[in-house]
Amino acid sequence: MPGPIVITGGGTGGHIFPMQAISDALQARGVAPTDLRFVGSRRGQEAALLGTGPVALTLLPGRGLRRSMAPGALVANFGAVLGLVSAVLLTLAKVRRWRPSVVVSVGGYASFAASLAAYVWRRPLVLVELDAAPGAAHRVFTAYAAKRCTAFATAEPRTVFTGAPLREALVGLDRSSEARHAACTAMTPPLDPSRVIVVVMTGSLGATRVNRATSELAAQWSDRRDVAIMHVSGRRDFVSVKSNVPELRGLDYRVVEFGDMVQLWQLCDVAVCRSGALTVAELCALGIPSVLVPLPGAPGDHQTKNAQVLVEHGAALVVADANCDASTLAALVDEVTPLATRQRMSSAAKSLGRTDAASRIAQVVLDERGGS
Repeated sequence: MPGPIVITGGGTGGHIFPMQAISDALQARGVAPTDLRFVGSRRGQEAALLGTGPVALTLLPGRGLRRSMAPGALVANFGAVLGLVSAVLLTLAKVRRWRPSVVVSVGGYASFAASLAAYVWRRPLVLVELDAAPGAAHRVFTAYAAKRCTAFATAEPRTVFTGAPLREALVGLDRSSEARHAACTAMTPPLDPSRVIVVVMTGSLGATRVNRATSELAAQWSDRRDVAIMHVSGRRDFVSVKSNVPELRGLDYRVVEFGDMVQLWQLCDVAVCRSGALTVAELCALGIPSVLVPLPGAPGDHQTKNAQVLVEHGAALVVADANCDASTLAALVDEVTPLATRQRMSSAAKSLGRTDAASRIAQVVLDERGGS
């Protein structure tokens, strides 16, 4: 009987949701939950998001390295290295005992230990590349990996273009005009579906510069009756953004700390957001035109590389975080707003997206399991 399939990664929702999607796809193909293992980080959201399901979860110590030479960062990195060593030793012991048939890594600092254990104990390793360029943990194991499942097409060896796995709630999300109208009506108070609806979303923490630019844009557009802005500020800036809502004489402008992204993506006409792997995958699979503001200083500048892929295919416009102000944002959103432009960008985005990515990845994993 083959050993369990280990799915590792995490630290952020951008890794945890794909882990869950791959697990669900494997179970849909007949793999029992008892034949799966999640390996993640104690410091991330894994315990909250994965710890209550039927798949066993192992949480490792440690945290990611800070890319800085400042004294505080050096001290933090010393602790991070100690945590990594502890995580590696723990995982080496567990993987030796489990003898997994396949180890599947979605990246992030939490994946390093399990990927290293796969290398040491000669277990098949499948890397799921969520970004346009592999992260640091995956670059170490590229040469060893049996297969690499990529979010974007590439001609590199041992790669399979699968797309990035989406949450089940977004697979097949209905974005027809009827569904959009229903989603607008379900809002409290209802949104006018005749308006162009701009959804601003930059993650659970938010992005201060984007939040500030959006607040100023709302003031600039306060008389407009053809646009609505749904502003998901994130936790960090919510109080500040909410307290600075301008006087509105026509614009429908709503600020929330967190949003139901299934509902918001269903009614969204134009998105303004970061260009992390999961966000980009959702925009492409759902065909949402976007204005992307890559996170500055992201490891390997991967968010800029993700955004460039969309820009090159005509699916998005991009502005650097340092240049993101109300005037620039207004010009870019207005450039996307015309219906013909939105339709063209939507088609371009869909050409890059896959709604069956999790199923494709599951098949690659099962193929490796059968050959191990």
